[in-house]
Amino acid sequence: MNITDIIILFQHYLHQEIQTRKQRLPYACCLSTIGLDGFPNARFVSLKEVRDGKFIVSGTLSSRKGDEIQAHHQVALTFWWPETQRQVRIQGIAQVMEGEMVDQYFNERNLGSRIVSVVSDQGKVLHDLNELTQQYDTFAQGLDENSQVPRPENWGAYAIEPIRIEFLTFSESRFHDRSLFQKDQDDEWTEIKLQP
Repeated sequence: MNITDIIILFQHYLHQEIQTRKQRLPYACCLSTIGLDGFPNARFVSLKEVRDGKFIVSGTLSSRKGDEIQAHHQVALTFWWPETQRQVRIQGIAQVMEGEMVDQYFNERNLGSRIVSVVSDQGKVLHDLNELTQQYDTFAQGLDENSQVPRPENWGAYAIEPIRIEFLTFSESRFHDRSLFQKDQDDEWTEIKLQP
């Protein structure tokens, strides 16, 4: 078993969810970090893609999640796909990405999201919503979806290299099918079946 086979299984499950999904956001996942105060912290983000065996998410590097990842690179991603009754849990090591791909991820976002990333300092105390809205409106004047918006220096992407991936398919009998894939010290992957 290697990471390529496991990623193929992940993408197969994701594709099945997309084909049957009645709701939006099949790429939504819960990113969990180790808080600076020792408490676990979690929030939903969007999976950009799986690239070179790594799971890519993006966001503000100076936000709480950015500070937490900088302090502790160990993170977890959790996917819940209700239409196919599947859950995928991933534990791994997050590293900040460099290069043109980060600009591409930023430019793929809709115009409103790009502008908010420029005028807002995500997660910091909001003193005046009207002032922030005015900054947004001023920046947005004359722009359309095709306009270039420079990526802020504090916006980036993380590549999460998995060390454990668990696939769970729910069963009405409660005998859920659970497969845990783990990477060992030699970078080999093994599969373990878990009790429901």
